Amino acid sequence: MPDEVTMMNTIITFVDLDTPTESTITLKDPHAVKGSVNAISMLAPVGGALPGLRVGETIEWPLPNGRRR
Repeated sequence: MPDEVTMMNTIITFVDLDTPTESTITLKDPHAVKGSVNAISMLAPVGGALPGLRVGETIEWPLPNGRRR
C-alpha cells in the first residue's frame, strides 16, 4: 500500500473544516484504542471512513445528532 494511503496504525493529521482545527490521531483496531492517546477505532463512524483515503482527500460522516460533518 502506498505511504499516502490511510490504513490500520496510520498516523493521520487532519483539519476539521467546520472549526479549522488541526488534529493528529492514529487509526487502530478497536481493542487497541483503550488506553491509547489520540487513537480512533476503525469501527467508529469516522474511523470506518478513513481507511483507503489518500493525502488531500476529504470525507463527511454522520454525527450522533443526525447532522453530518
